[in-house]
Amino acid sequence: MKRLLITIIFISMSALLWAQTGTWSGQLEVQGIKLTIVFHLDGENPSMDSPDQGANGIPIQVEKTGTGKVSIKIPVLGAGYEGLFLGGQILGTFSQGGLSLPLTLTPGQVEPNRPQTPVGPFPYTREEVSFHNGEATLTGTLVLPEGYSRHTPVLVMVTGSGQQDRDETIFRHKPFAVIADALGRAGIATLRYDDRGVGGSTGNVMDATTIDFKEDALAGVKLLRERFDKVGVIGHSEGGTIALMMAAEKQVDFIVSMAGMAVSGQETIVKQARISILSAGYPAETADIFCDAVDKAAYVRVHGGMMPEANRLDLPDELKESFLGMLTQFQSPWMIKFLSLDMRPLLGGIECPVLALNGTKDIQVDYETNLDALRSGLPANPMNKIEALEGLNHLFQHCTTGSLAEYRSIEETISTEALKIMEEWLTGVCAAL
Repeated sequence: MKRLLITIIFISMSALLWAQTGTWSGQLEVQGIKLTIVFHLDGENPSMDSPDQGANGIPIQVEKTGTGKVSIKIPVLGAGYEGLFLGGQILGTFSQGGLSLPLTLTPGQVEPNRPQTPVGPFPYTREEVSFHNGEATLTGTLVLPEGYSRHTPVLVMVTGSGQQDRDETIFRHKPFAVIADALGRAGIATLRYDDRGVGGSTGNVMDATTIDFKEDALAGVKLLRERFDKVGVIGHSEGGTIALMMAAEKQVDFIVSMAGMAVSGQETIVKQARISILSAGYPAETADIFCDAVDKAAYVRVHGGMMPEANRLDLPDELKESFLGMLTQFQSPWMIKFLSLDMRPLLGGIECPVLALNGTKDIQVDYETNLDALRSGLPANPMNKIEALEGLNHLFQHCTTGSLAEYRSIEETISTEALKIMEEWLTGVCAAL
């Protein structure tokens, strides 16, 4: 996001004009997480990128002055930036939804090191495909190993919550591209696709829930059934839950759940809230009050009843504001469905092989409660593998704390240990089916 520029020394007109052209970038800090923002100020169609979030080419409107001031509007985001050239930088303020954040822009764009991102030439074929679920059109990439046939195992890849591209790009990490590359080299085909409203995919996003996203993934499975005999699903986070759903519905032949939620969404939200409150330095008593209110609000949103009132909670004002923000989030169709999700009653009906992996430092989907639910709920199957990977976060990176703020600074996209486990398990299971 953006930052304010204050010019206090004389700069030549040519320097000022130069300052308002080309590519400029900087980092916004939001709740301890740094997001890179890039402005392309040249040409007839200036644009903004948020590469850490996988968003590129967002249209902007730019106004420039000969005194070094630049004003940028981002209509699609309801956001804007006001800045001023000073000492080779643009100092400015990014604003959105009543929030204003400082942002310093410098010339050019710094690319983080992502050594695992696949670079061609590739020992497999990549095919662009599209498929449909009702009014939604999903576009994606089908990776076909050398010498593939109908007997080649293939998986649909399903992203986590929030609209993401086919590579599940986050902070310029591309975990799905890395996984598809590793599996393609191991002789396993994959289909990864842009979520609704992202890239070349279309479809209603505002009213969509996990059930809609499951049906999108199922449309991909049906496409693959036309060409392959053994079709599975690999899902991350919400995608892992979707994989479990499809397995319970007998729609697929095998699944991989990466940090998938098996317990209820309500329990998950409460646990996330507790970690957030405690990590911010509040005492356990305060966390208890906040989390009890969140738990009750989540229950009421799904089952009905009286919502807890923020002004009656014995909490600091800033936490009352946070609670009100959560109540607003609880009104979305996606969140209402998410809160009610609970895979435990369905696990007993899953007959296909399951690989379930979680990192021990995952603070978004707790590894103990979710893996324990899978161990106790799934039927006995010698091909099942349920494993906690030591020291990995929600993205399966080696990390220090597991905090979301670490995701960007870590060069590793996904641990080679996790990749090896998936490759070996899929190869063994698919040979046995």
